[in-house]
Amino acid sequence: MDMFLLEAAINGLLLAGVLALLTLGLNLIFGVIDVVWIAYADLVMCGMYAVYWLFAVFGWPLPLAFAASVVGVAALGVIVHLLIIAPILSSAPINQLLATGGLLYFLQSFATLLFTTDFRNIGVRLPIIEIGGIYISYSRLLAFAVALVGATALYLFLKRTYIGTAIRAIAQDREIIGLMGVDQRRIYLVTSAIGGALAGLGACLLALQYDVHPFIGNTFGPLIFMICVLGGLGNMIGGFIAAFIISQIIAIGGYYFSTELSYVLAFMLFIVLMFVRPQGIVRR
Repeated sequence: MDMFLLEAAINGLLLAGVLALLTLGLNLIFGVIDVVWIAYADLVMCGMYAVYWLFAVFGWPLPLAFAASVVGVAALGVIVHLLIIAPILSSAPINQLLATGGLLYFLQSFATLLFTTDFRNIGVRLPIIEIGGIYISYSRLLAFAVALVGATALYLFLKRTYIGTAIRAIAQDREIIGLMGVDQRRIYLVTSAIGGALAGLGACLLALQYDVHPFIGNTFGPLIFMICVLGGLGNMIGGFIAAFIISQIIAIGGYYFSTELSYVLAFMLFIVLMFVRPQGIVRR
């Protein structure tokens, strides 16, 4: 096999871990609250700025800056739910999309006002690993491992805890769950916090690989949303599978053609599959 092709496939696999982690957060929120957060990727942008300022500017230790970013974005997720999502839960879906879309432009504009459009980097340079002539980014390998740990922790939380069981139950039938003694409002807040925490964790992993700027969310937002729809909105397993499919198309397409054309191929596959299987790879 062409070693460069194998290297591209491995790097695509590693990228898929972070995309799958972000997809899990968005799918969790949609599955429970039934609202798609268009601005989800911009919560990631906020987390990346938090890591940059805490570590590169104020000199916090990197693990502490990561932990503060995760907690901060989790709190931001709760604030978004209380101020924007909760008042429009009973509104038409188009109103919900417009509200979260408005949040997207607000966050981008506010970040531009505060930080300008300059690209900022936390300045951490991790080594490149060479295995049999294949070069693997240590930062991507670390991000993939942490993403798998985060996804596994979420799975165990949903399967082994009372709140996790309540989250799965309310995703199945939100009308009858109130009769079971479950406080829907509390579950919504917990879900928003978990979704925000996953966005914050994704921000920490992406900050090791990419510069942060106010429009970094535009790089990952369409991909995350496409992966969610392709995997089946509200289905976390389907989103996980779709993340690996899309990342491989982008990585291998970029090897054979170009990065720009690889994104075109990914979106073409998405459009075709929406005609063939509109409910997604796995049903909700």
